[in-house]
Amino acid sequence: MRIEFFGVRGTAPTAPRRGSVYGGHTPCALVRTSAGTDFIVDVGTGLVSLAKSPAFSRRTSLRILHILLTHFHFDHVSGLPFFPEIFRAGADLRFYSSGPAAALRRRLEEFMTGPYFPVEFKATPSRKSFGRVGRRPASVGGAKVSSHPLHHPQGCAAFRIEENGRSVVFATDTEHGPGGADEGLAAFARGTDALIYDATFTPAEYAAGRKGWGHSTWAAGVELARAAGAARLVLSHFNPDHSDAKLGRLEDAARRRFPRSLFAREGLILRLER
Repeated sequence: MRIEFFGVRGTAPTAPRRGSVYGGHTPCALVRTSAGTDFIVDVGTGLVSLAKSPAFSRRTSLRILHILLTHFHFDHVSGLPFFPEIFRAGADLRFYSSGPAAALRRRLEEFMTGPYFPVEFKATPSRKSFGRVGRRPASVGGAKVSSHPLHHPQGCAAFRIEENGRSVVFATDTEHGPGGADEGLAAFARGTDALIYDATFTPAEYAAGRKGWGHSTWAAGVELARAAGAARLVLSHFNPDHSDAKLGRLEDAARRRFPRSLFAREGLILRLER
């Protein structure tokens, strides 16, 4: 299994300065299984970079894409209208969320329509289907995919993708509880090879008025990774106000507490191999 990150910021994209380490796009990642199945997790502005990436763009034949949407806040869907595959008749786009398929379709149609965009979602020529991924693992493209509800305003879901004895968990937008690690999420992520977790705030920022905002901290991510027995912690969904220098200091702090942790960045590739 191969995971590549194309957007790791939250809330809003930032204009990265020259030589930016972490990047400025909002959430989007590509998971390619050993069997060659492609999963796209969230379609923030990083989706534009994904479409131009060598690993993706050199595939020109009929393409089936499994697109997992954690929720529908703008930072997680704003790249969709600019994704070339949606305008290609040969593309087969299969969208999934943790809610009803009919609601998923309706929300995407409402998002991509006039007067907000000149081409309506339902008018684009790609083939589209809509499905629901629940708590029980389901077979999707030869992999097992499941979801778990997260603590986030208007709802959000974590996704777990398992294939060939390896797994990755995306928990991009969630708030930890007053007792620390979310026990339900820890159970969902138990033994995963890579736990991708929300690090929007520092512990000090969170304590100074961000409780209830639906986001977490790198320190809570460390506690969760320990509770879940995760092999690796990948922190993401960074605050657009945090500079590369600040993120670097926070990454060092996370590694001191959990050596197998790192901060995601655009272009980062993780390979989960047996």
